[in-house]
Amino acid sequence: MSIVKELQERSESKCELCGTASDLSPYIVAPKSGEHANECAYLCNNCQSQINGTIEADVNHWRCLNDSMWNTNPAVQVLAWRMLHRLKNEGWPQGLLDMLYLDEDTLSWAGASGKDENEEDKIVHKDSNGAILEAGDSVVLIKDLNVKGANFTAKRGTAVRNISLVHDNPEHIEGKVNGQQIVILTKFVKK
Repeated sequence: MSIVKELQERSESKCELCGTASDLSPYIVAPKSGEHANECAYLCNNCQSQINGTIEADVNHWRCLNDSMWNTNPAVQVLAWRMLHRLKNEGWPQGLLDMLYLDEDTLSWAGASGKDENEEDKIVHKDSNGAILEAGDSVVLIKDLNVKGANFTAKRGTAVRNISLVHDNPEHIEGKVNGQQIVILTKFVKK
């Protein structure tokens, strides 16, 4: 039986978090590989987008976790724990977190997501307009910049391709201008 069929059967063709019956697809719960159905959850597009952070988390949408956190599948339990943990500053999720019991292996999986689930601790690089920058993006300088130690000025409108992010500082990116690798403040670029 295919993983999709197994997930459809297990979830009764409903989102395993919110219960919606449309726009459903398998979601691999990191850091698992998704080779087995018990490493996946069957989720709607809305839940997946909020989990991945492609749209802002709607706190009221996640009140559904009051029911879904009791799901017997570990992948669903892990996702419920992660979302409750992410939203715990809202008040009500903390109460659910206090009730949620995960065995040792499942709790370890929940904490080992492969990325930091706590939004407050995550370093996000944003350009001058607030657009989120990713490694490999191309940006344009919005101001003439004197490059220290290189004796040239990077002109406004210069395209900087294939940028890299400075991981410990959300205000700095790196890129090549005039063949030189330089550090650029994010407030002086736009995507």
